[in-house]
Amino acid sequence: MPQLKIISVNISSQKGTIKTPVEQIGLTHYGVSGDAHSGPWNRQVSLLGTESIAKFEKDAGRTVSPGEFAENITTAGMEIWTTHPLDRFSCGDIELEVTQIGKECHGTSCAIYKEVGNCVMPKEGIFCRVLSPGILTAGMELEYHPKVFRIMVITLSDRASSGEYDDRSGPRIKELAETHFNKFNFQYSIFNFLIPDDPGKLHELLDKAKEELVDIVITTGGTGIGPRDFTPDVVKSMLDKEIPGIMEMIRMKYGTDKPAALASRSIAGVMGKSLVFTLPGSVKAVNEYMAEICKSLNHLIYMLHGLDTH
Repeated sequence: MPQLKIISVNISSQKGTIKTPVEQIGLTHYGVSGDAHSGPWNRQVSLLGTESIAKFEKDAGRTVSPGEFAENITTAGMEIWTTHPLDRFSCGDIELEVTQIGKECHGTSCAIYKEVGNCVMPKEGIFCRVLSPGILTAGMELEYHPKVFRIMVITLSDRASSGEYDDRSGPRIKELAETHFNKFNFQYSIFNFLIPDDPGKLHELLDKAKEELVDIVITTGGTGIGPRDFTPDVVKSMLDKEIPGIMEMIRMKYGTDKPAALASRSIAGVMGKSLVFTLPGSVKAVNEYMAEICKSLNHLIYMLHGLDTH
């Protein structure tokens, strides 16, 4: 994993002001002890790389000292603004989770802007919350751990599972999920399962997903009203929260021209730390449903982890 060297650790007692380098900072579950940004929120610790500072120095024709852009930790070794929310940094037992990339710029009303003439934090600074506390000093190294999203795709079909025909909807979900996660440069792993229309087997896989903290579960098949269509019933019994708006919108969008689409009983919801979506069993329906689900997928993931990324 990439290593990030800590060049300086810095503190300020007021928000919107430059920070002063110190010998060490103590990280608690509220952030940096004694720092103005400490508190029960998501922007507890700020980081800025010398890679970003160097670009400003070149444009401004001046040298910038650690902490001038109000970062708690000045780093070197990678362009940290290319990370994503839910990525992590560790140093021994210390663990930080990225919560935000950049922030709103307050322009000329900001003391940093007035003193330095510009600020790179709004574009290339990152913010973290403390998962595991400890002490950090200059010279220590942070190890970077990108978030790897785990996706479980479950096809329910008596005939496909018996080999009567090939499963096409499950592999299509995998393709569309890959396209979505590649678009945002997210790391991921996808696991496909093909099972008969068996409530017990579906329940077992959902239990496995919940226990193993799978990020996203997508089923295909069994969402109609036939005698072997039970997928939404099993899933609904395991949800902690339902998200009705997504499937309602999809049914209305496609049901306007094709009323048969209104017979789908597809549901979406939250099961532990997993997002769960039940899709119909045709490739055409998978294309339609995934196109709409992906529009809000990142937002749903971050909401589930307590991050406001509006």
